[in-house]
Amino acid sequence: MQLKVEPEMAGKIVRCPGCNSKLHIPGDPAAPGGGLPAPSGLPSPSGLPAPSGMPAPDASSAAPAEAASSEAPAAPGQDFSFEQHRNARGGWEETDPANPNPWLALGIGAVATLTWYGLLFPFGVGAYGTNPQNTMDYIHDLFYERTWVNYTESFFFFWAVAALYLKWQKLNHQKAAMYLDVLPAEFGQEITGANVASFIDHLYALPGRLRDSLMVNRIRKGLELFEVRQNNGEVTGMMSAQSGIDSARIGGSYSLVKVFLWAIPILGFIGTVLGLSVAIGSIDLTDMTDMEKVMKSFGKVTGGLGTAFDTTLLGLVLAMFLNFPMNALAKAEDDNLNNIDAYCNEVLLPRLNDGGGIAGGDTGGMMDTLVKAVANAQKEFLVDLNTLSAKIVEQAQNLDKRAWAHQERVDREFATALNVMREQMTKSVAESVEKTGEYMRAMASGIQSLNNVLAQLGEKQVIIHQVKKKGWFS
Repeated sequence: MQLKVEPEMAGKIVRCPGCNSKLHIPGDPAAPGGGLPAPSGLPSPSGLPAPSGMPAPDASSAAPAEAASSEAPAAPGQDFSFEQHRNARGGWEETDPANPNPWLALGIGAVATLTWYGLLFPFGVGAYGTNPQNTMDYIHDLFYERTWVNYTESFFFFWAVAALYLKWQKLNHQKAAMYLDVLPAEFGQEITGANVASFIDHLYALPGRLRDSLMVNRIRKGLELFEVRQNNGEVTGMMSAQSGIDSARIGGSYSLVKVFLWAIPILGFIGTVLGLSVAIGSIDLTDMTDMEKVMKSFGKVTGGLGTAFDTTLLGLVLAMFLNFPMNALAKAEDDNLNNIDAYCNEVLLPRLNDGGGIAGGDTGGMMDTLVKAVANAQKEFLVDLNTLSAKIVEQAQNLDKRAWAHQERVDREFATALNVMREQMTKSVAESVEKTGEYMRAMASGIQSLNNVLAQLGEKQVIIHQVKKKGWFS
């Protein structure tokens, strides 16, 4: 098994992340003729460049491990699916990289709670309900003598701490896997369809405890997809999607701890209500003359108020102590995910060569890729063209139907209007002819009457006499 280390780790003794045995990192820069082995020209797993004057990190030591690679898959040209390639090597079952076992955390939390109360038990001084004698006695009374609320708060706190501890162990496992040399340079500086199987077999030969990690699983999925598809774009998209999945999975792993972080202060407020209820219910002022009875009543009131305030105090303090490690662990997991993303973007993806590049690429593979791309584009164009033609024909048919319907409606309305106009004109002409006939009949009757009068006047003579004047004033 090959490991990668930072330059400043040269000459130190560390534990192997695979077998947990001690090993010495060779190449002390201060020693004459020292230095790390020859660099491979690749960045470190963390994605950070090596300091000036220091050689780049490379394989430093190898722990004894059997390189038991399984049967290699068929050539990339054969029609094998992703699952067939994976099943051909056997694969491995992926465990949850972030979510701790809730029942294991429950057991650890219960044991831690009992241990804490066992440690506090000897510090109790005085009878129940008396004033604390010292600080440890106050802490003892705070956990022991403040109703069931403080017991529940303590149990939830230690349960959440146990879950964070298990998550911290998982994070250390993920960090240990970052030291693995998952892409050895001796297989080739570039990952192509001819040597990608060697890189995948190398991943399957890693120790089972370390290969089941976020980084190794992501790189394995990317290489297996590249073996089948041999397309850098698809691998890049898959790696980006897998990064989002891992981030969402880690973010959701804090759900249980966030529930505890919400429940602990709420329990403190519940204890406050209970303490105030006890304090108010203990007030007895029925007999003010009995001072001893009144003083006992006030003692119960102060005890209830102490319970109310102490439960809230404990809940807030435990929530504050729980919030700091939870956020620190979330920040560490985000940093680890960023390191994995940086390694994939700066080491894995630049080394993938699907034959699509012009310089140094395979001309035959480039032509095949180009022909496939053109054929796919032409096929999509023809499909879109047929779809568009069908839509145009459908729109033309709809337009003809609408034009025919419009013409029929225009003809029908024109014929109706023409009939109405003809009827109205016929009626008007008939009325005009009738009125004209009446006028003609009346005129004929008048002319006849005039003729009769004239005929009568023609048969008679009219004599006109002139009167002579007789005087000046006659």
